[in-house]
Amino acid sequence: MTDDTPTDTDANATAEEPGVETSRTDGGTATGADDVALDPWGSSTIADYRKLFEEFGIEEFDAVLAEVPNPHYLMRRGVIFGHRDYGPVAEAMRNDDPFAVLSGWMPTGDPHIGHKLVFDEIIWHQEQGADAYGLIADLEAHAARGLTWEEIDEHARDYLLSLLALGFDPEEGTLYRQSGNREVQDLAFELGSKARFAEFEGIYGFDGETSVSHMQSVVTQMADILYPQLDEPKPTVIPVGPDQDPHVRLARDLAARMRFFRITESYFSQELTAEERALVAEAHAALVDLADDDGTIRCVHGAQYLVSGPEAVDFDADRPTVDDAVGGDDPARASAVDKLRNAGMEPLRPRVRFLSRNAPDDAFEALVERIDGEKRRYDEHVDAFDLSIEEAEELAREVEVDTGGYGFYAPSSIYHRFMTGLTGGKMSSSIPASHISLLDDPEDGYSKVKSATTGGRDTAEEQRELGGEADECPVYELYAYLLSGDDDDFAKRVYDECVGGERLCGGCKEQAAEMMREFLDDHQEKRAEVESMLDDLDMELESPRRTVAGETGD
Repeated sequence: MTDDTPTDTDANATAEEPGVETSRTDGGTATGADDVALDPWGSSTIADYRKLFEEFGIEEFDAVLAEVPNPHYLMRRGVIFGHRDYGPVAEAMRNDDPFAVLSGWMPTGDPHIGHKLVFDEIIWHQEQGADAYGLIADLEAHAARGLTWEEIDEHARDYLLSLLALGFDPEEGTLYRQSGNREVQDLAFELGSKARFAEFEGIYGFDGETSVSHMQSVVTQMADILYPQLDEPKPTVIPVGPDQDPHVRLARDLAARMRFFRITESYFSQELTAEERALVAEAHAALVDLADDDGTIRCVHGAQYLVSGPEAVDFDADRPTVDDAVGGDDPARASAVDKLRNAGMEPLRPRVRFLSRNAPDDAFEALVERIDGEKRRYDEHVDAFDLSIEEAEELAREVEVDTGGYGFYAPSSIYHRFMTGLTGGKMSSSIPASHISLLDDPEDGYSKVKSATTGGRDTAEEQRELGGEADECPVYELYAYLLSGDDDDFAKRVYDECVGGERLCGGCKEQAAEMMREFLDDHQEKRAEVESMLDDLDMELESPRRTVAGETGD
Protein backbone atom coordinates (compact mmCIF):
# COMPACT_ATOMS: atom_id res chain seq x y z
CA MET A 1 0.00 0.00 0.00
CA THR A 2 2.92 2.05 -0.10
CA ASP A 3 4.76 3.10 -3.71
CA ASP A 4 19.04 8.24 -19.91
CA THR A 5 20.62 9.75 -22.39
CA PRO A 6 19.92 13.30 -23.43
CA THR A 7 18.63 13.56 -26.99
CA ASP A 8 20.41 15.73 -29.58
CA THR A 9 17.37 15.80 -31.84
CA ASP A 10 15.16 17.98 -29.66
CA ALA A 11 13.88 20.66 -31.98
CA ASN A 12 14.65 24.20 -30.91
CA ALA A 13 11.38 26.08 -30.79
CA THR A 14 10.53 29.00 -28.61
CA ALA A 15 8.62 28.13 -25.46
CA GLU A 16 5.22 29.72 -25.60
CA GLU A 17 3.02 30.26 -22.56
CA PRO A 18 1.93 26.67 -22.38
CA GLY A 19 -0.53 24.75 -21.78
CA VAL A 20 -7.44 20.07 -20.28
CA GLU A 21 -10.69 20.88 -20.64
CA THR A 22 -9.21 17.58 -19.81
CA SER A 23 -5.67 17.24 -21.04
CA ARG A 24 -5.32 13.56 -20.46
CA THR A 25 -2.72 10.86 -20.69
CA ASP A 26 -4.98 8.55 -22.66
CA GLY A 27 -2.21 6.91 -24.63
CA GLY A 28 -2.48 4.16 -22.03
CA THR A 29 1.10 3.02 -22.36
CA ALA A 30 4.05 3.13 -20.07
CA THR A 31 6.96 1.42 -21.75
CA GLY A 32 8.56 -1.57 -20.16
CA ALA A 33 5.86 -4.22 -19.75
CA ASP A 34 3.78 -6.39 -22.03
CA ASP A 35 1.74 -8.23 -19.40
CA VAL A 36 -0.20 -7.05 -16.38
CA ALA A 37 1.35 -8.32 -13.16
CA LEU A 38 0.61 -6.45 -9.95
CA ASP A 39 3.38 -6.88 -7.38
CA PRO A 40 3.31 -4.55 -4.35
CA TRP A 41 7.05 -5.09 -3.73
CA GLY A 42 8.23 -5.44 -7.31
CA SER A 43 8.76 -3.02 -10.15
CA SER A 44 5.37 -3.20 -11.82
CA THR A 45 4.77 -1.24 -14.97
CA ILE A 46 1.52 -1.25 -16.90
CA ALA A 47 1.63 -1.57 -20.66
CA ASP A 48 -2.13 -1.13 -21.10
CA TYR A 49 -4.23 0.27 -18.27
CA ARG A 50 -7.39 -1.02 -19.92
CA LYS A 51 -6.35 -4.56 -19.00
CA LEU A 52 -6.76 -3.64 -15.35
CA PHE A 53 -10.47 -3.11 -15.96
CA GLU A 54 -10.80 -6.47 -17.70
CA GLU A 55 -8.50 -8.65 -15.60
CA PHE A 56 -8.82 -7.24 -12.08
CA GLY A 57 -12.23 -5.57 -12.02
CA ILE A 58 -10.90 -2.06 -11.43
CA GLU A 59 -13.57 0.42 -12.55
CA GLU A 60 -12.98 3.46 -14.75
CA PHE A 61 -12.83 6.65 -12.72
CA ASP A 62 -14.65 8.58 -15.44
CA ALA A 63 -17.81 6.70 -14.43
CA VAL A 64 -17.88 8.46 -11.02
CA LEU A 65 -16.17 11.75 -11.92
CA ALA A 66 -19.46 13.64 -12.23
CA GLU A 67 -20.37 12.59 -8.67
CA VAL A 68 -17.24 14.14 -7.15
CA PRO A 69 -17.53 17.72 -5.85
CA ASN A 70 -14.67 19.95 -7.00
CA PRO A 71 -12.61 17.08 -8.44
CA HIS A 72 -8.84 17.30 -8.17
CA TYR A 73 -6.97 18.03 -11.38
CA LEU A 74 -5.47 14.53 -11.29
CA MET A 75 -9.05 13.23 -11.55
CA ARG A 76 -10.03 15.67 -14.30
CA ARG A 77 -6.99 14.82 -16.43
CA GLY A 78 -7.33 11.05 -16.18
CA VAL A 79 -4.14 10.63 -14.15
CA ILE A 80 -6.41 9.04 -11.57
CA PHE A 81 -7.82 6.51 -13.98
CA GLY A 82 -9.52 3.83 -11.91
CA HIS A 83 -11.25 3.05 -8.64
CA ARG A 84 -12.89 0.41 -6.52
CA ASP A 85 -16.20 1.44 -4.98
CA TYR A 86 -15.45 5.18 -4.77
CA GLY A 87 -19.18 5.99 -4.95
CA PRO A 88 -19.79 5.86 -1.15
CA VAL A 89 -16.85 8.22 -0.59
CA ALA A 90 -18.16 10.71 -3.17
CA GLU A 91 -21.65 10.47 -1.65
CA ALA A 92 -20.32 11.17 1.85
CA MET A 93 -18.40 14.13 0.44
CA ARG A 94 -21.53 15.54 -1.20
CA ASN A 95 -23.66 15.04 1.91
CA ASP A 96 -21.06 16.27 4.38
CA ASP A 97 -21.07 12.86 6.08
CA PRO A 98 -18.00 11.32 7.76
CA PHE A 99 -15.43 9.71 5.48
CA ALA A 100 -11.71 9.07 5.60
CA VAL A 101 -8.61 8.86 3.43
CA LEU A 102 -5.46 6.87 4.22
CA SER A 103 -2.25 6.00 2.46
CA GLY A 104 1.29 5.21 3.47
CA TRP A 105 4.86 5.09 2.30
CA MET A 106 7.57 2.51 2.66
CA PRO A 107 10.58 4.73 3.43
CA THR A 108 13.19 3.01 1.30
CA GLY A 109 14.66 6.16 -0.30
CA ASP A 110 14.03 9.84 -0.84
CA PRO A 111 10.47 10.96 -1.60
CA HIS A 112 10.18 11.90 -5.28
CA ILE A 113 7.62 13.51 -7.55
CA GLY A 114 5.86 10.17 -8.02
CA HIS A 115 5.15 10.08 -4.29
CA LYS A 116 3.78 13.61 -4.55
CA LEU A 117 0.75 12.21 -6.37
CA VAL A 118 -0.31 10.36 -3.21
CA PHE A 119 0.58 13.32 -0.96
CA ASP A 120 -1.67 15.52 -3.09
CA GLU A 121 -4.54 13.01 -3.08
CA ILE A 122 -4.51 12.73 0.71
CA ILE A 123 -4.33 16.50 1.17
CA TRP A 124 -7.15 17.13 -1.32
CA HIS A 125 -9.44 14.64 0.45
CA GLN A 126 -8.57 16.27 3.78
CA GLU A 127 -9.54 19.64 2.32
CA GLN A 128 -12.89 18.14 1.23
CA GLY A 129 -13.61 17.13 4.84
CA ALA A 130 -12.04 13.69 5.17
CA ASP A 131 -10.44 12.35 8.32
CA ALA A 132 -6.95 12.08 6.85
CA TYR A 133 -4.33 9.49 7.78
CA GLY A 134 -0.73 9.20 6.62
CA LEU A 135 1.50 6.39 7.80
CA ILE A 136 5.11 5.33 7.61
CA ALA A 137 5.19 1.64 6.70
CA ASP A 138 8.33 0.95 8.70
CA LEU A 139 7.45 -2.65 9.59
CA GLU A 140 6.99 -3.40 5.91
CA ALA A 141 10.26 -1.67 4.99
CA HIS A 142 12.13 -3.69 7.61
CA ALA A 143 10.47 -7.02 6.79
CA ALA A 144 10.13 -6.82 3.00
CA ARG A 145 13.19 -4.72 2.10
CA GLY A 146 15.55 -5.40 5.00
CA LEU A 147 16.19 -1.75 5.86
CA THR A 148 17.71 -1.02 9.23
CA TRP A 149 15.71 1.06 11.67
CA GLU A 150 18.25 3.85 11.38
CA GLU A 151 17.78 3.99 7.61
CA ILE A 152 14.01 3.94 8.05
CA ASP A 153 14.14 6.81 10.56
CA GLU A 154 16.15 8.99 8.20
CA HIS A 155 13.84 8.49 5.22
CA ALA A 156 10.63 8.66 7.30
CA ARG A 157 11.52 12.18 8.42
CA ASP A 158 11.86 13.29 4.79
CA TYR A 159 8.47 11.86 3.78
CA LEU A 160 6.76 13.58 6.68
CA LEU A 161 8.40 16.92 5.94
CA SER A 162 7.30 16.85 2.29
CA LEU A 163 3.75 15.86 3.24
CA LEU A 164 3.53 18.74 5.71
CA ALA A 165 5.14 21.19 3.29
CA LEU A 166 2.55 20.34 0.64
CA GLY A 167 -0.31 21.20 3.00
CA PHE A 168 -1.27 18.24 5.21
CA ASP A 169 -2.83 19.56 8.42
CA PRO A 170 -1.51 17.44 11.31
CA GLU A 171 -3.94 19.02 13.78
CA GLU A 172 -6.90 17.81 11.73
CA GLY A 173 -5.28 14.57 10.56
CA THR A 174 -3.38 11.58 11.93
CA LEU A 175 0.22 10.57 11.24
CA TYR A 176 1.78 7.41 12.62
CA ARG A 177 4.36 4.69 12.21
CA GLN A 178 3.24 1.08 12.01
CA SER A 179 5.75 0.08 14.69
CA GLY A 180 4.43 2.67 17.14
CA ASN A 181 0.70 2.11 16.75
CA ARG A 182 -0.52 -0.58 19.14
CA GLU A 183 -4.11 -0.30 17.94
CA VAL A 184 -2.99 -1.18 14.39
CA GLN A 185 -0.95 -4.11 15.67
CA ASP A 186 -3.87 -5.43 17.74
CA LEU A 187 -6.21 -5.11 14.76
CA ALA A 188 -3.66 -6.90 12.58
CA PHE A 189 -3.74 -9.82 15.04
CA GLU A 190 -7.53 -10.04 14.75
CA LEU A 191 -7.45 -9.81 10.95
CA GLY A 192 -4.80 -12.50 10.84
CA SER A 193 -7.32 -14.95 12.27
CA LYS A 194 -9.38 -14.49 9.09
CA ALA A 195 -6.46 -14.79 6.62
CA ARG A 196 -4.89 -18.00 5.34
CA PHE A 197 -1.43 -18.79 4.03
CA ALA A 198 -2.96 -20.24 0.87
CA GLU A 199 -4.29 -16.77 0.09
CA PHE A 200 -0.84 -15.27 0.53
CA GLU A 201 0.53 -17.88 -1.85
CA GLY A 202 -2.07 -17.06 -4.48
CA ILE A 203 -2.06 -13.28 -4.11
CA TYR A 204 1.59 -12.55 -3.40
CA GLY A 205 3.45 -15.68 -4.46
CA PHE A 206 4.69 -16.34 -0.91
CA ASP A 207 6.39 -19.68 -0.37
CA GLY A 208 8.53 -21.55 2.14
CA GLU A 209 11.29 -18.96 1.77
CA THR A 210 9.07 -16.03 2.79
CA SER A 211 9.81 -14.78 6.29
CA VAL A 212 7.09 -14.75 8.91
CA SER A 213 7.77 -11.03 9.41
CA HIS A 214 7.02 -10.36 5.75
CA MET A 215 3.72 -12.20 6.07
CA GLN A 216 2.97 -10.30 9.27
CA SER A 217 3.62 -7.02 7.48
CA VAL A 218 0.79 -7.87 5.08
CA VAL A 219 -1.84 -8.21 7.81
CA THR A 220 -0.40 -5.04 9.36
CA GLN A 221 -1.15 -3.25 6.08
CA MET A 222 -4.67 -4.68 6.13
CA ALA A 223 -5.02 -3.18 9.63
CA ASP A 224 -3.67 0.15 8.34
CA ILE A 225 -6.35 0.22 5.65
CA LEU A 226 -9.15 -0.42 8.16
CA TYR A 227 -7.68 1.66 10.99
CA PRO A 228 -9.66 4.85 10.18
CA GLN A 229 -12.85 2.91 10.95
CA LEU A 230 -11.90 1.73 14.45
CA ASP A 231 -13.75 4.51 16.25
CA GLU A 232 -16.57 4.83 13.73
CA PRO A 233 -17.32 2.84 10.56
CA LYS A 234 -17.17 5.19 7.58
CA PRO A 235 -16.41 5.11 3.85
CA THR A 236 -12.62 5.19 3.48
CA VAL A 237 -10.55 5.67 0.33
CA ILE A 238 -6.99 4.43 -0.19
CA PRO A 239 -5.12 6.37 -2.92
CA VAL A 240 -2.42 4.13 -4.44
CA GLY A 241 -0.74 3.05 -7.63
CA PRO A 242 -2.27 0.03 -9.35
CA ASP A 243 0.55 -2.22 -8.12
CA GLN A 244 -1.00 -1.96 -4.64
CA ASP A 245 -4.37 -3.33 -5.75
CA PRO A 246 -3.66 -6.82 -4.31
CA HIS A 247 -3.56 -5.23 -0.84
CA VAL A 248 -6.87 -3.43 -1.46
CA ARG A 249 -8.61 -6.59 -2.66
CA LEU A 250 -7.44 -8.58 0.36
CA ALA A 251 -8.45 -5.78 2.73
CA ARG A 252 -11.94 -5.69 1.23
CA ASP A 253 -12.24 -9.45 1.69
CA LEU A 254 -11.05 -9.31 5.30
CA ALA A 255 -13.38 -6.40 6.09
CA ALA A 256 -16.30 -8.55 4.93
CA ARG A 257 -15.13 -11.58 6.92
CA MET A 258 -15.00 -9.50 10.10
CA ARG A 259 -18.65 -8.47 9.75
CA PHE A 260 -21.32 -10.09 11.94
CA PHE A 261 -23.92 -10.24 9.16
CA ARG A 262 -24.06 -10.63 5.41
CA ILE A 263 -26.98 -8.97 3.64
CA THR A 264 -28.49 -10.41 0.48
CA GLU A 265 -31.70 -10.05 -1.49
CA SER A 266 -33.76 -13.19 -1.79
CA TYR A 267 -37.17 -14.46 -2.83
CA PHE A 268 -37.79 -17.63 -0.82
CA SER A 269 -36.20 -19.63 2.00
CA GLN A 270 -33.24 -21.05 0.07
CA GLU A 271 -30.10 -18.98 -0.58
CA LEU A 272 -29.28 -18.16 -4.20
CA THR A 273 -26.11 -17.38 -6.09
CA ALA A 274 -25.88 -14.02 -7.84
CA GLU A 275 -26.65 -15.66 -11.21
CA GLU A 276 -29.60 -17.59 -9.78
CA ARG A 277 -30.90 -14.48 -8.03
CA ALA A 278 -30.96 -12.52 -11.28
CA LEU A 279 -32.99 -15.27 -12.97
CA VAL A 280 -35.46 -15.54 -10.09
CA ALA A 281 -35.84 -11.74 -10.01
CA GLU A 282 -36.63 -11.79 -13.73
CA ALA A 283 -39.22 -14.55 -13.20
CA HIS A 284 -40.82 -12.78 -10.25
CA ALA A 285 -41.15 -9.49 -12.13
CA ALA A 286 -42.84 -11.28 -15.06
CA LEU A 287 -45.14 -13.26 -12.78
CA VAL A 288 -46.32 -10.12 -10.99
CA ASP A 289 -47.60 -8.88 -14.34
CA LEU A 290 -49.25 -12.22 -15.11
CA ALA A 291 -50.92 -12.95 -11.76
CA ASP A 292 -54.28 -11.67 -10.59
CA ASP A 293 -54.15 -8.93 -7.96
CA ASP A 294 -55.24 -11.39 -5.26
CA GLY A 295 -53.21 -14.32 -6.58
CA THR A 296 -50.25 -15.74 -4.68
CA ILE A 297 -47.06 -16.26 -6.66
CA ARG A 298 -45.36 -19.46 -5.57
CA CYS A 299 -41.93 -20.94 -6.16
CA VAL A 300 -43.28 -23.63 -8.45
CA HIS A 301 -44.66 -20.87 -10.71
CA GLY A 302 -41.18 -19.41 -10.93
CA ALA A 303 -39.82 -22.81 -11.90
CA GLN A 304 -42.49 -23.16 -14.59
CA TYR A 305 -41.61 -19.76 -15.99
CA LEU A 306 -37.86 -20.44 -16.11
CA VAL A 307 -38.33 -23.83 -17.79
CA SER A 308 -41.03 -23.14 -20.33
CA GLY A 309 -41.86 -19.44 -20.33
CA PRO A 310 -45.01 -17.54 -19.31
CA GLU A 311 -47.40 -19.77 -21.24
CA ALA A 312 -46.54 -22.71 -18.94
CA VAL A 313 -47.45 -20.91 -15.71
CA ASP A 314 -50.65 -22.26 -14.16
CA PHE A 315 -51.86 -20.17 -11.25
CA ASP A 316 -55.12 -22.17 -10.90
CA ALA A 317 -53.69 -25.67 -10.49
CA ASP A 318 -53.79 -27.13 -6.97
CA ARG A 319 -50.57 -29.07 -7.64
CA PRO A 320 -48.66 -27.31 -10.41
CA THR A 321 -46.05 -29.41 -12.17
CA VAL A 322 -42.76 -28.43 -13.78
CA ASP A 323 -41.27 -29.95 -16.90
CA ASP A 324 -37.95 -31.67 -16.27
CA ALA A 325 -35.97 -30.23 -19.15
CA VAL A 326 -34.19 -26.90 -18.96
CA GLY A 327 -33.27 -25.86 -22.45
CA GLY A 328 -29.75 -24.78 -23.37
CA ASP A 329 -26.45 -25.03 -21.61
CA ASP A 330 -27.35 -22.91 -18.60
CA PRO A 331 -26.28 -24.40 -15.24
CA ALA A 332 -27.44 -21.34 -13.29
CA ARG A 333 -30.94 -21.66 -14.73
CA ALA A 334 -30.99 -25.41 -14.02
CA SER A 335 -29.94 -24.94 -10.39
CA ALA A 336 -32.42 -22.07 -9.90
CA VAL A 337 -35.22 -24.27 -11.25
CA ASP A 338 -34.20 -27.12 -8.92
CA LYS A 339 -34.33 -24.84 -5.89
CA LEU A 340 -37.68 -23.36 -6.91
CA ARG A 341 -39.13 -26.81 -7.62
CA ASN A 342 -37.96 -28.09 -4.23
CA ALA A 343 -39.55 -25.09 -2.51
CA GLY A 344 -42.83 -26.00 -4.24
CA MET A 345 -45.82 -24.02 -2.95
CA GLU A 346 -43.76 -21.66 -0.80
CA PRO A 347 -44.66 -18.05 -1.67
CA LEU A 348 -42.19 -16.33 -4.00
CA ARG A 349 -41.73 -12.87 -2.45
CA PRO A 350 -38.83 -10.42 -2.47
CA ARG A 351 -37.20 -9.90 0.89
CA VAL A 352 -33.91 -8.79 2.44
CA ARG A 353 -31.98 -11.56 4.18
CA PHE A 354 -29.66 -11.13 7.16
CA LEU A 355 -27.27 -14.09 7.31
CA SER A 356 -25.27 -14.67 10.47
CA ARG A 357 -21.58 -14.72 9.59
CA ASN A 358 -19.74 -14.18 12.88
CA ALA A 359 -22.60 -12.87 15.00
CA PRO A 360 -22.69 -13.80 18.69
CA ASP A 361 -26.08 -14.93 19.96
CA ASP A 362 -26.77 -11.59 21.62
CA ALA A 363 -26.08 -9.72 18.38
CA PHE A 364 -28.42 -11.99 16.40
CA GLU A 365 -31.17 -11.57 19.01
CA ALA A 366 -30.69 -7.80 18.99
CA LEU A 367 -30.98 -7.74 15.21
CA VAL A 368 -34.20 -9.74 15.19
CA GLU A 369 -35.65 -7.44 17.85
CA ARG A 370 -34.80 -4.27 15.89
CA ILE A 371 -36.23 -5.31 12.50
CA ASP A 372 -39.47 -3.42 11.97
CA GLY A 373 -42.36 -4.78 9.97
CA GLU A 374 -42.91 -8.31 8.73
CA LYS A 375 -40.03 -10.71 9.36
CA ARG A 376 -39.42 -14.43 9.37
CA ARG A 377 -36.75 -16.03 11.54
CA TYR A 378 -34.72 -19.13 10.72
CA ASP A 379 -31.84 -20.85 12.56
CA GLU A 380 -29.03 -18.81 10.99
CA HIS A 381 -30.79 -16.04 9.14
CA VAL A 382 -33.77 -13.74 9.32
CA ASP A 383 -35.81 -12.40 6.40
CA ALA A 384 -37.27 -8.88 6.45
CA PHE A 385 -40.07 -7.98 4.02
CA ASP A 386 -40.38 -4.24 4.63
CA LEU A 387 -36.76 -3.04 4.45
CA SER A 388 -34.71 -1.90 1.48
CA ILE A 389 -31.23 -3.31 1.03
CA GLU A 390 -29.78 0.07 2.07
CA GLU A 391 -31.87 0.17 5.25
CA ALA A 392 -30.86 -3.40 6.03
CA GLU A 393 -27.15 -2.61 5.61
CA GLU A 394 -27.44 0.38 7.94
CA LEU A 395 -29.36 -1.59 10.56
CA ALA A 396 -26.91 -4.51 10.48
CA ARG A 397 -23.95 -2.15 10.95
CA GLU A 398 -25.66 -0.34 13.85
CA VAL A 399 -26.45 -3.60 15.64
CA GLU A 400 -22.94 -4.90 15.05
CA VAL A 401 -21.26 -1.83 16.52
CA ASP A 402 -23.71 -1.74 19.46
CA THR A 403 -22.88 -5.37 20.30
CA GLY A 404 -19.10 -5.09 20.13
CA GLY A 405 -18.31 -5.59 16.43
CA TYR A 406 -16.44 -3.38 13.98
CA GLY A 407 -19.08 -2.80 11.29
CA PHE A 408 -16.41 -2.11 8.66
CA TYR A 409 -17.29 -0.59 5.31
CA ALA A 410 -15.36 -2.28 2.51
CA PRO A 411 -12.47 0.13 1.84
CA SER A 412 -12.55 2.02 -1.44
CA SER A 413 -9.53 2.88 -3.58
CA ILE A 414 -8.42 5.17 -6.37
CA TYR A 415 -5.54 4.42 -8.73
CA HIS A 416 -3.18 6.81 -10.47
CA ARG A 417 -0.99 6.12 -13.44
CA PHE A 418 2.68 5.44 -12.94
CA MET A 419 4.88 8.34 -13.95
CA THR A 420 7.22 7.48 -16.78
CA GLY A 421 10.87 7.85 -15.88
CA LEU A 422 12.68 10.84 -17.34
CA THR A 423 14.93 8.38 -19.16
CA GLY A 424 11.99 6.29 -20.40
CA GLY A 425 10.64 3.19 -18.64
CA LYS A 426 9.56 3.33 -15.01
CA MET A 427 10.45 6.14 -12.66
CA SER A 428 12.64 4.42 -10.08
CA SER A 429 14.30 5.62 -6.88
CA SER A 430 17.25 3.36 -7.71
CA ILE A 431 17.92 5.21 -11.00
CA PRO A 432 18.63 8.84 -10.04
CA ALA A 433 18.40 10.17 -13.60
CA SER A 434 14.93 8.65 -14.04
CA HIS A 435 13.25 10.63 -11.28
CA ILE A 436 13.31 13.95 -9.50
CA SER A 437 13.60 13.72 -5.76
CA LEU A 438 11.75 16.27 -3.70
CA LEU A 439 15.13 16.77 -2.02
CA ASP A 440 17.05 17.40 -5.25
CA ASP A 441 18.95 20.65 -5.57
CA PRO A 442 16.75 22.86 -7.79
CA GLU A 443 19.57 23.14 -10.30
CA ASP A 444 19.84 19.34 -10.47
CA GLY A 445 16.10 19.17 -11.09
CA TYR A 446 16.50 21.68 -13.90
CA SER A 447 19.30 19.62 -15.46
CA LYS A 448 17.38 16.33 -15.22
CA VAL A 449 14.41 17.80 -17.08
CA LYS A 450 16.68 19.32 -19.72
CA SER A 451 18.23 15.87 -20.26
CA ALA A 452 14.92 13.98 -20.31
CA THR A 453 13.67 11.76 -23.10
CA THR A 454 10.72 13.24 -25.01
CA GLY A 455 7.96 12.18 -27.36
CA GLY A 456 9.37 14.42 -30.07
CA ARG A 457 10.12 13.53 -33.68
CA ASP A 458 13.61 13.11 -35.10
CA THR A 459 13.73 16.57 -36.65
CA ALA A 460 12.06 19.91 -36.15
CA GLU A 461 10.59 19.61 -39.64
CA GLU A 462 8.93 16.28 -38.81
CA GLN A 463 7.69 17.69 -35.52
CA ARG A 464 6.02 20.60 -37.27
CA GLU A 465 4.53 18.31 -39.91
CA LEU A 466 3.44 15.32 -37.79
CA GLY A 467 3.21 16.82 -34.31
CA GLY A 468 4.77 15.40 -31.18
CA GLU A 469 3.63 12.30 -29.29
CA ALA A 470 2.60 13.93 -26.03
CA ASP A 471 0.98 10.74 -24.72
CA GLU A 472 4.39 9.06 -24.77
CA CYS A 473 6.40 12.00 -23.47
CA PRO A 474 7.81 12.06 -19.91
CA VAL A 475 8.15 15.84 -20.13
CA TYR A 476 4.47 16.31 -20.98
CA GLU A 477 3.66 14.11 -17.97
CA LEU A 478 5.50 16.60 -15.80
CA TYR A 479 3.15 19.31 -17.06
CA ALA A 480 0.01 17.17 -16.63
CA TYR A 481 0.90 15.58 -13.28
CA LEU A 482 2.69 18.44 -11.55
CA LEU A 483 3.80 21.64 -13.25
CA SER A 484 0.40 22.85 -14.50
CA GLY A 485 -1.10 22.59 -11.03
CA ASP A 486 -4.82 23.32 -11.13
CA ASP A 487 -4.60 25.19 -14.45
CA ASP A 488 -6.28 22.86 -16.96
CA ASP A 489 -6.12 25.44 -19.75
CA PHE A 490 -2.35 25.63 -19.38
CA ALA A 491 -1.96 21.83 -19.52
CA LYS A 492 -4.27 21.58 -22.51
CA ARG A 493 -2.40 24.26 -24.39
CA VAL A 494 0.90 22.42 -23.93
CA TYR A 495 -0.73 19.23 -25.19
CA ASP A 496 -2.45 20.81 -28.18
CA GLU A 497 0.64 22.76 -29.23
CA CYS A 498 2.73 19.60 -29.03
CA VAL A 499 0.47 17.28 -31.04
CA GLY A 500 -0.31 20.12 -33.45
CA GLY A 501 3.35 20.65 -34.26
CA GLU A 502 3.53 24.22 -32.89
CA ARG A 503 5.63 23.30 -29.84
CA LEU A 504 9.12 21.85 -30.30
CA CYS A 505 10.92 19.87 -27.65
CA GLY A 506 13.85 22.14 -26.92
CA GLY A 507 11.72 25.07 -25.85
CA CYS A 508 9.20 22.84 -24.14
CA LYS A 509 11.89 21.21 -22.00
CA GLU A 510 13.43 24.57 -21.16
CA GLN A 511 10.10 25.83 -19.89
CA ALA A 512 9.45 22.63 -17.90
CA ALA A 513 12.97 22.71 -16.46
CA GLU A 514 12.56 26.28 -15.27
CA MET A 515 9.19 25.46 -13.69
CA MET A 516 10.67 22.39 -12.00
CA ARG A 517 13.49 24.48 -10.56
CA GLU A 518 10.93 26.94 -9.19
CA PHE A 519 8.81 24.12 -7.73
CA LEU A 520 11.76 22.49 -5.96
CA ASP A 521 13.01 25.80 -4.62
CA ASP A 522 9.56 26.63 -3.23
CA HIS A 523 8.98 23.12 -1.85
CA GLN A 524 12.28 23.00 -0.03
CA GLU A 525 11.71 26.44 1.45
CA LYS A 526 8.37 25.19 2.79
CA ARG A 527 10.03 22.04 4.15
CA ALA A 528 12.35 24.26 6.18
CA GLU A 529 9.38 26.27 7.44
CA VAL A 530 7.47 23.21 8.69
CA GLU A 531 10.43 21.38 10.22
CA SER A 532 9.55 22.65 13.69
CA MET A 533 6.15 20.94 13.33
CA LEU A 534 7.82 17.53 13.50
CA ASP A 535 8.48 18.00 17.21
CA ASP A 536 4.77 18.47 17.83
CA LEU A 537 3.67 15.29 16.04
CA ASP A 538 2.18 12.56 18.21
CA MET A 539 4.61 9.94 16.94
CA GLU A 540 8.16 8.78 17.47
CA LEU A 541 10.56 10.01 14.82
CA GLU A 542 13.26 7.62 16.00
CA SER A 543 12.34 3.99 16.46
CA PRO A 544 13.35 2.41 19.77
CA ARG A 545 13.49 -0.90 17.92
CA ARG A 546 16.88 -0.36 16.32
CA THR A 547 18.84 -1.28 19.45
CA VAL A 548 16.74 -4.44 19.78
CA ALA A 549 17.19 -5.35 16.13
CA GLY A 550 20.91 -4.65 16.30
CA GLU A 551 20.86 -2.82 12.94
CA THR A 552 20.63 -6.15 11.12
CA GLY A 553 17.45 -5.59 9.15
CA ASP A 554 15.34 -8.67 8.41
